[in-house]
Amino acid sequence: IGIVVTELSQLYQLVKERHIDLVLVEQSHTEIKRPITTKIRRYNGLTEIWLMPRGDFYENYDNEYIDGSFPLGLGEEKIIDKVTHILHGKDLLAEYGLVGRSSRMKALAETIERVAPTEVPVLIVGPSGSGKELIARAIHTHSKRSQKPYIALNCGALAEGVLESELFGHERGAFTGSVSKREGLFRKAEGGTIFLDEIGETTPNMQVKLLRVLEDGTYYPVGSSIAQKADVRVVAATNRDLTEAIAERLFREDLYFRISVVKIVVPSLLERKGDIQPLLQHFWREHPDLDYTDSALELLMQYDWPGNVRQLKNFADRMVALKPKGLIDTEDVERFLDEQYTTVKHLPVSTGKTPEEAGQELIYHAILQLGNEIRMLRDLITAHLPSEHPEEELDTTVTPVETGATIEELEKAAIQRMLEATGGNRKETARRLGIGERTLYRKLRRYNLR
Repeated sequence: IGIVVTELSQLYQLVKERHIDLVLVEQSHTEIKRPITTKIRRYNGLTEIWLMPRGDFYENYDNEYIDGSFPLGLGEEKIIDKVTHILHGKDLLAEYGLVGRSSRMKALAETIERVAPTEVPVLIVGPSGSGKELIARAIHTHSKRSQKPYIALNCGALAEGVLESELFGHERGAFTGSVSKREGLFRKAEGGTIFLDEIGETTPNMQVKLLRVLEDGTYYPVGSSIAQKADVRVVAATNRDLTEAIAERLFREDLYFRISVVKIVVPSLLERKGDIQPLLQHFWREHPDLDYTDSALELLMQYDWPGNVRQLKNFADRMVALKPKGLIDTEDVERFLDEQYTTVKHLPVSTGKTPEEAGQELIYHAILQLGNEIRMLRDLITAHLPSEHPEEELDTTVTPVETGATIEELEKAAIQRMLEATGGNRKETARRLGIGERTLYRKLRRYNLR
């Protein structure tokens, strides 16, 4: 059902009273910025907001809060098709138990829709904590094997001998302590799906045995010379680049091609920060009294989340324990971020300086060091130039130290330069500047840097 509103106040009231899946914004409503979208999604973080320019597509918009755009001039039929496709993507994510609005997650859901009914092996690639097992479960649940067992095993958590026994079983007396025969997971998963997490951690010897199972379905229990048959679909996962492991002869190329008939790449949380708000609401769905300030959410959006969704859930669970009926503010977020990096070098405090002053001093020294390195490089190039007047051909740009800039200006310039050098990676920027990540976030807000 489509509802037309002309004022933001009407929209706010509408999303408060009803479950709204999609908001289409005409080009004339230029006020739809990040704070507005955050407020719109207060009651449903999965509400999608799409722009509809009268001309061509919008080339530039922040995909952390705007989900996409398509021109109003497409015509009614194509607009209906587009809206149907958007809503279908949302339905798929909900059906598979995946929380998100991002285009990457929708594409992932569409891949699951296509491969789940088939029998092809699937390799799920993604960083630790990104939700690879959720995807494996979704593939099994929506396959023809859904009524049969689903068994998951972390290959990286077991030694080779133990892993072989777990997967294929063993005969009585096969090794010391094996007082009885035991069935392996391939037998227990008969007719169903087995999920092999961190398959990249297996040894070459183990990889040969896995390859045999994938090729003809046969395996040998430990201590047995009688081949067993397995009717099991294998879904594997890894958090490392297996092509590099192949180049280093740590992973068999033939096994790689067997397990990766279809490869699903799971984005990190850093690549889909727009999903942070709906994920938090999902984790807090049974705690309606728990709320957060817009500034706290903004700080969470600035963080890189190296532990991905698992780390975000850790934060959500902590807030449930500490503030079950309270308001989460920036201090709560900063305290959490501080604890994530207890091994990071602390700022000096024995000099009588505050942490803020000490942080400025560290950045100031970084600027001086950078200036010295630039001058040394310039002198080295000058010494090898054929020109009689090389100084006329060189960029004699000096650091801000030589221009009489204030400490604040130097600090802002250094942070901005380092952000550019690291491609916007805040964790690496803080490390190179020699300051804590919490300190960096505070300075980013102070200088309005992103």
